[in-house]
Amino acid sequence: MKLTREFKVGLLFLAAIALFIWGFNFLKGTSLFTSTRYFYAVYDKVDGLERSNKVMVNGLRIGQVQDMDFVEGSSKIIVELYIKSDIRIPRNSVAKIFGTDLLGSKAVEIVMGDSPQLLEDGDTLTSTLESSLKDQLSEQVEPLKRKAIVLINSVDSVMAVIQSIFSENTRQNLASTIENIRITLMNAESVSSNIDTILKSEKSRISAIITHLESISHNLEGNNKKINNIITNFETLSDSLASSDLSKTVREAGVAINNLKEISNKINRGEGTIGKLFTNDSLYYNLEKSSSNLDKLLEDIRLNPKRYVKLSLF
Repeated sequence: MKLTREFKVGLLFLAAIALFIWGFNFLKGTSLFTSTRYFYAVYDKVDGLERSNKVMVNGLRIGQVQDMDFVEGSSKIIVELYIKSDIRIPRNSVAKIFGTDLLGSKAVEIVMGDSPQLLEDGDTLTSTLESSLKDQLSEQVEPLKRKAIVLINSVDSVMAVIQSIFSENTRQNLASTIENIRITLMNAESVSSNIDTILKSEKSRISAIITHLESISHNLEGNNKKINNIITNFETLSDSLASSDLSKTVREAGVAINNLKEISNKINRGEGTIGKLFTNDSLYYNLEKSSSNLDKLLEDIRLNPKRYVKLSLF
């Protein structure tokens, strides 16, 4: 059977249309020769998610985002997920939007659940939204940013303090202080040199003093026994004083002193013979007069013995 030209043109046209449809779907990521399923997920927002973005399970692409639109009468967004794999998805699986790079690109990852019941074509998955890498990086960087701002403010304060410290007057005072320290060090060096000179010049005397000290030490060591005896004697004397009735002796001495004081007071008042002798002038004069008369009597006896002594031989 011979094919006509019109039939060949029509057949070629149909082949071209089929090739165009296949190519278009291929570019969209849709395969015409594998089993396909559609699932849905509802989100409050889908920042950065676009049509044809990946749908993945454990990092493996199993489909793409087919379409997105608002839920009728609501601000929520329903996302249509085209799955071109025969993978079995448990009913409690979660469709999570996550960031794939720092530029804000998004994809949907199906986090597999453990339910024995499986999702069927057209079912709706539980949805969740993960922070993008940019958001996560911002959350990590924000505390560092705040600390950096505080650090910069602290550095500014420190620099202000340093500028105030290193003013002209402060620099002059600091230079003066350094000069004083230099002079002090020079004086200390001079003193050290003088001490070295004195030590060198008095080396013999210092040696003699050390020798004498060693001799004294040896003498003390040699007389250690005597020193111990002296200390023992002092201890014995101390024990004797402690054992004696020292308080009684002190009391008796106090009584004796009081008696002597009373006698002295009586003498000063002219009481008694001794008191009158010390305080009465007439007794003194009488004694002086009697002494003078006695002297005259003795002198008269010496000059005129016969008047008082008569000698007779017969």
